[in-house]
Amino acid sequence: MLQCAGRLASLLLVSLLSASSLILVAESHEDQGFHGAAGSRILLQDPHPHTHEVHCSRERSRAAWEAIDEYLMPFVEKEKYELPSKCRLRPDYDMFREQEQHKIHFDINDWRCGFCKKAFRAEKFLDQHFENRHKNLLDNSEGRCMADLCGALHCDLMMEFKKPKSKCNAAAALRNRHLCESLADSCFPINQGLAASRLHEFFLRQFCDAHTCNRGAKPFPKGGRKQTNRFYLALCVLTLILLPLFYLIVFLHQREMKKGVQDLRRFSKIGQKKKPS
Repeated sequence: MLQCAGRLASLLLVSLLSASSLILVAESHEDQGFHGAAGSRILLQDPHPHTHEVHCSRERSRAAWEAIDEYLMPFVEKEKYELPSKCRLRPDYDMFREQEQHKIHFDINDWRCGFCKKAFRAEKFLDQHFENRHKNLLDNSEGRCMADLCGALHCDLMMEFKKPKSKCNAAAALRNRHLCESLADSCFPINQGLAASRLHEFFLRQFCDAHTCNRGAKPFPKGGRKQTNRFYLALCVLTLILLPLFYLIVFLHQREMKKGVQDLRRFSKIGQKKKPS
């Protein structure tokens, strides 16, 4: 009897150990399944875990690039000068450049996305569309925020905030001037030839000299692309208006001359008829 009881106890102990091991294995499989499912949920919820939030103003970046394009690049192109790779004024230092180049502007209320051809009533809605649908095209690596250069490039003026401040901040003006001069040094090293030296001096006069509390100094004294285009447009319009007027005056003058000649001939004929025989 004792031997049978011992055998039963052994069998019971083995059964208990087997059951506990099965439970542990099942629990481990459930834990693995739970972690795997959790990992899948994380991937679904955050498909771009390494994407950083963009802390760069699109509007001010656009204003900075407009200042570069209108008041600097015409003179750079004239000198046939290539900006160095480290120059932050290059278009590839603008994280929004690719998106901006894919804006299609048909009319004042007709903007199109160049990626998906969707239409919008205003540019701000197209900007929101880029932010929501094409954010993956942004290169938001360090140093590619053109808005960081706004202090040097007079973005407020480009954005038409033209009301003068009541009091000039001398410290801010000095910081902006230092930033401006550093851009001149990195983009137009004076030891890189005559073109770089001329553009270095030009950049200081065009952008940097206005960073002062002296109200007599104004940015962009050398003019730019827009001023040149407006001048030629005004000249063309004036020519189109005056040219027909000139031909009209010439036509009327010639007609009056012919009429005067005909009247003289008629009067001479009448005088000849009235002479006595």
